[in-house]
Amino acid sequence: MSLVVYNTLTREKETFETLEPGKVRMYVCGPTVYDEAHVGHAMSSIVFDFIRRYLAYKGYEVRHVMNFTDVDDKIISRANKTGEDPAVIASRYTEKYKAQLEQLNVLRPAVFPRVSQTIPEIIQMVAGLLEEDHAYVTPSGDVYFRVRSDPDYGKLSRRRLDDAVSGTRVTGSEEKKDEGDFALWKTAKPGEPSWDSPWGKGRPGWHIECSAMNLLHLGDQIDIHGGGNDLVFPHHENEIAQTESFTGKSFARYWLHNGMLQLKGEKMSKSLGNLVTIDDFLAQHGPDVLRLVIAGSGYRKPLAFNDDVVADGERALERLRGALRPATGSTTSGPVIDALAAQAAQARTDFEAAMDDDFNTAGGLAALFDFVRAINTARDAGVGGQPFGDAQAIFNALIGVLGLNLATPEAGGQSIAPFVELLLTIRQDLRKAKQWALSDKIRDELKALGVVVEDSAQGSSWRLG
Repeated sequence: MSLVVYNTLTREKETFETLEPGKVRMYVCGPTVYDEAHVGHAMSSIVFDFIRRYLAYKGYEVRHVMNFTDVDDKIISRANKTGEDPAVIASRYTEKYKAQLEQLNVLRPAVFPRVSQTIPEIIQMVAGLLEEDHAYVTPSGDVYFRVRSDPDYGKLSRRRLDDAVSGTRVTGSEEKKDEGDFALWKTAKPGEPSWDSPWGKGRPGWHIECSAMNLLHLGDQIDIHGGGNDLVFPHHENEIAQTESFTGKSFARYWLHNGMLQLKGEKMSKSLGNLVTIDDFLAQHGPDVLRLVIAGSGYRKPLAFNDDVVADGERALERLRGALRPATGSTTSGPVIDALAAQAAQARTDFEAAMDDDFNTAGGLAALFDFVRAINTARDAGVGGQPFGDAQAIFNALIGVLGLNLATPEAGGQSIAPFVELLLTIRQDLRKAKQWALSDKIRDELKALGVVVEDSAQGSSWRLG
């Protein structure tokens, strides 16, 4: 089955075909770095990490670029309130988000461009748009994109041009020639960061940054442009207009947008005050839990985030960990071995079929849970040795596509596994000596600590429960 992806531009699922065989150029809009990042930011980064990992699994060479907006009204407003330098605020939250992405096991993009580091390219692009009459300079020195110069404006969001002003970040300006026109360059105001330009000192508008960074790091055309669905309009719509007007070429082949993470039915946002920061979440749960919560929902859908959903993620994690418990038997041939091999092949087929259908991580997880049952059944039947190890290796390869490592919780910086295994060895000696009371006491005390001991004809095993 060929990979198909849902393209926001066409509102259809399309067979995935890259501009250059075997290579993918993917740009994803990152956060505006003015405050603590929340799990909604993490959702977008994790979704596109799933996508990147699966493309690599399919054999593509992926060049992934994710930007940081470090020049913005929100950063300036925060700086005015705190008295800090805007650049210091932006740098602090940029570096912190990078560290959080590492904690969440998100593969590092090839480039982390920033607006402040792309000013020459932004100025060059604005100059090019002015030269082709796609933009104009106002008497005060602002530069606006002329939306009516682009006959395709609105093709991504399906908005009529006369409705274009709705949903924009900026307020109207008497100097704009059309209410839908948007700022490419803003004249410097006292106390704001600014750079020299042919139109005077100023700073970039919101949308031009991503177009310039795309062109700099990925070229005139890319395969995938991604981000949250709240960016479809105006940000991505304006990106298309200015980029295609500048290059004369089609910009991105596929536009992929993740749904919003919601608390109590509302989009998570700082303005609503309904945030769960990444730090708050990771203080109580492992990164695999968040990845499983996100994987369990279609990436284009809104994701309701609450305690019950997180608890489901915790339980799902323990079920998956069960597949990695060691074998207790040594059978390496016979019908049970053939059955396990067939189930492993089916798991791979089902997982790939789900992921080939617009990165259906929920379907991929369903295939993994079926495989967990097959591995556990084989363990109970005494399967061991290389056949059991081969099945677990396939399982590990598939969970790797979802960026899961299934690490068990740690105690004092060390894995608890050696300590539990030692107690089980002692318990086994007690059972052989028929000291049942002490044996049961170890089992019960472990259970009270969240470690479930399971006895079978092949011996004792354990899991977190």
